[in-house]
Amino acid sequence: MSELFCAEWMNALKDEWNGDPGVADKLAEIGFNSVICCGYKDEDEPRGVFTVVDGVCVSAGDWDGEEADWDMRAHPKDWKKWVSKGIGMAGLGMAYASGKLKFKEGDYGAMMKNPKMAGPFVKSFGLMKNIDTTW
Repeated sequence: MSELFCAEWMNALKDEWNGDPGVADKLAEIGFNSVICCGYKDEDEPRGVFTVVDGVCVSAGDWDGEEADWDMRAHPKDWKKWVSKGIGMAGLGMAYASGKLKFKEGDYGAMMKNPKMAGPFVKSFGLMKNIDTTW
């Protein structure tokens, strides 16, 4: 078990991501490159970082000052719910609309309008429930 967003957890997510053709392969098709950060709403800095090149996660770990293309934040109770149960397209939309999921960086609206990005994004949230997480 590892704590949400610690280096061990982020590397487990990297393995899940790279092992799922519905995420890595689909994003490779559009040449997706991004530095993705995750953390908690009440903290200034993200906790974890995830670097994607041509759809494949090439590195993951503790955030160390990397400039984010995407920086997703939520309260720990919301992350816990999503990580343990997963979340679908409608649930993500509700989380965003209600302010439970915030983007300090990145354009959620533009991403969700692009099916080649939206599908893998939603699927990546489902991968989180495969990781044994401590709270």
